[in-house]
Amino acid sequence: MGDLELLLLPGEAEVLVRGLRSFPLLEMGSGGWSQQHENLEKLNMQAILDATASRGEPIQELLVTHGKIPTLVEELIAVEMWKQKVFPVLCKLEDFTPQNTFPIYMVVHHEASIINLLETVFFHKEVCESAEDTVLDLVDYCHRKLTLLVARTGRGGPQEEEESPHSTPMQELQVQAELMEFEIALKALSVLRYITDCVDSLSLSTLSRMLSTHNLPCLLVELLEHSPWSRREGGKLQQFQGGRWHTVAPSEQQKLSKLDGQVWIALYNLLLSPEARARYCLTSFAKGQLLKLRAFLTDTLLDQLPNLADLQGFLAHLALAEPQPPKKDLVFEQIPEIWERLERENKGKWKAIAKHQLRHVFSPSEQDLRQQARRWAETYSLDVLEAVAPERPRCAHCGAEASKRCSRCQKEWYCCRECQVKHWGEHGKTCVPAAQGERAK
Repeated sequence: MGDLELLLLPGEAEVLVRGLRSFPLLEMGSGGWSQQHENLEKLNMQAILDATASRGEPIQELLVTHGKIPTLVEELIAVEMWKQKVFPVLCKLEDFTPQNTFPIYMVVHHEASIINLLETVFFHKEVCESAEDTVLDLVDYCHRKLTLLVARTGRGGPQEEEESPHSTPMQELQVQAELMEFEIALKALSVLRYITDCVDSLSLSTLSRMLSTHNLPCLLVELLEHSPWSRREGGKLQQFQGGRWHTVAPSEQQKLSKLDGQVWIALYNLLLSPEARARYCLTSFAKGQLLKLRAFLTDTLLDQLPNLADLQGFLAHLALAEPQPPKKDLVFEQIPEIWERLERENKGKWKAIAKHQLRHVFSPSEQDLRQQARRWAETYSLDVLEAVAPERPRCAHCGAEASKRCSRCQKEWYCCRECQVKHWGEHGKTCVPAAQGERAK
């Protein structure tokens, strides 16, 4: 990786972390907000490089030291609210006819940037502890995302972006946003799993929120049942990894995917830790849902996650136990406040915010767009993007690890020439020379 390990010098990283702050919804997309978005992208990439190189994680340490995890959680929920409350209003304004959607894409992408950074750093328990009261808000956020993930079951996963000469900039943005929303939900699953790793140190309010209010164990069972990150396409098994659907080679199909593993570990933490078991009410509904897990606990799975043998024993005991009646204890609990506070502060102002941003943020001049494009080109070089990729690319034909790229479009990957030739009948329909694709944009 070489010099890429120091995308940011330690002093530079500390300055960027210290400068992180929360922005009002009205200022999203503004100059100061855009600069922070770029800074977050740099911190995000440096955190991934540090984790990949296994040489200490200074970004995580800086975020904890300067108390910035709550700031990231608030920014995450603020942009989620903007997408739900302001963006739809913006799209319905009569004079909303953007010729370039890049400024809007930056705001939409902001949520993905933050959740990706949180996924990288939440692996460490001290990060969860430094979230303080905002861990409640983060649990609610993850629950919202996973609920949407379950709700899309049956509709299939999102389709990958396909360039069309007839699509408008806004139609292209909507396709990108749908794919991004799917990826965000998968990142939220990982963050939730890391929170469950800290179940022994979570507050009673957080445990109650996870187990009673949201009944996360039952939601996780549904995710495991429907596995929205897997699909059958043309008789082949595909899994969503690294932002794309990849065909799984027959020899790899019994291998536990990372996302399935996250669900199993979260279930293990929520069902077998003493703190959680003491607070989880095993009603007849919960019992029925949890016993569905027995069908998935095969010898192949247990070989890959041996700790699940304890969960298997728990389920055997649960099958013989009488269900518990719902608890009616009077409990004083802390509740999440970021979403409600932001909604209260901006209630009735959604249209005014949309009009202000259309005038001052989303109607940039050509010069502004060129300057922004230059800044992003400096942030994202091809070497950096490949270095922070979550995993090695996969062959578009057989699903094996790939090292060769289509020389014409530079997008599709292959493990060998033979696979490329076999796949050309399908790929040739959409293969556009890289230079021509850039001119079209």
